[in-house]
Amino acid sequence: MKLNRLLQIIFGFVLLFSVSCTSDYEEIIPEITYNNGFFITNEGNFQTPNADVTFITKDLSLTQNDIYKAKNNNENLGDVLQTMVLNGNKAYLLLNSSNKIKVVDRVTFKKTGEISEQVNNPRYMAVANGNLYVTNDQFGAGKFVTVYKLSDNSFVKKIDFAATSTVEGIVEAGGNIYVQNTNSFNPGTTITKINTSNNTIDPTPIQVPNGNNINKIISYNNSVYAIVEGTSNSYIHQIPAAGGVITTTTLTGIEKGTNLQIDGGRFYFSSKNKIYSMAMNATTAPTSPLITAVDGGDYFTLYGFSVLDGRIFTVDVKGFTEASEITVYTTAGTAISKFKAGKGPNGVYKNY
Repeated sequence: MKLNRLLQIIFGFVLLFSVSCTSDYEEIIPEITYNNGFFITNEGNFQTPNADVTFITKDLSLTQNDIYKAKNNNENLGDVLQTMVLNGNKAYLLLNSSNKIKVVDRVTFKKTGEISEQVNNPRYMAVANGNLYVTNDQFGAGKFVTVYKLSDNSFVKKIDFAATSTVEGIVEAGGNIYVQNTNSFNPGTTITKINTSNNTIDPTPIQVPNGNNINKIISYNNSVYAIVEGTSNSYIHQIPAAGGVITTTTLTGIEKGTNLQIDGGRFYFSSKNKIYSMAMNATTAPTSPLITAVDGGDYFTLYGFSVLDGRIFTVDVKGFTEASEITVYTTAGTAISKFKAGKGPNGVYKNY
């Protein structure tokens, strides 16, 4: 059942109520809000302002596409919605090609502000110490992290990285910020720590011990977790924010591990179109996948992948030529829902 059908029912009920009652009663049409479900960030086509956000209710029964435009006087969201961060009563929407971050109320999705100062080819965001940290990686040019006050969106500082570096994924752990120094074009095995007390770079990068390319970093329980590919195996490294020994889980025989997620004490990750699951304290890698997803080729397979509260969201982006299809599974690998979203969904975010 689509959300527009729900609106028809609501409007019909209001109309019936108003006709059957006296004029002493005023029609009240409840506002649609988005505080009990999931946001899905639809990237859109490059150099085309067709990025948007889809909302689906927690029980997966109702969906609404393009909620930003619906709530902001038909305004286009922008060009290439790379990622979203939820903090307090706000949602921050990073638009890579538009070079801006739009701020909305996370319940009504109405725009409350915008950040554009020193934003240049932004990639990802994280929140720490009352600030928003944004990675910016200009092709063949500047590499830096910009810092903004959450209280008023004002610019705080630009933290420059070496021209030979890469700034990509970014997470908070233990109150500090960690930056992934690799992407698909610039492989590597280092992570940089930013001390949020003074917004300076720790001079000694963190070197992961195995593998030849970090594909993703995430934060969980005050540790940074990195999934790293090797020649024939992949690896998951746990990096404690408090310092100490890096713990490694070897994913024997699993190539090009990526899309790392943690949910319910288990790792979830992918290799090509295969999705695997294993306990975080397991000592051996799984030998068979939990789910085999649609194979979209080297660039589009599992373009979006998220695991939240016992649900696995997988995306078939249809080559960015039509509306994407999202399939939701239980953590046992059983498909429970399928629905359409916008162009190129790249992430799912819990809003409850």
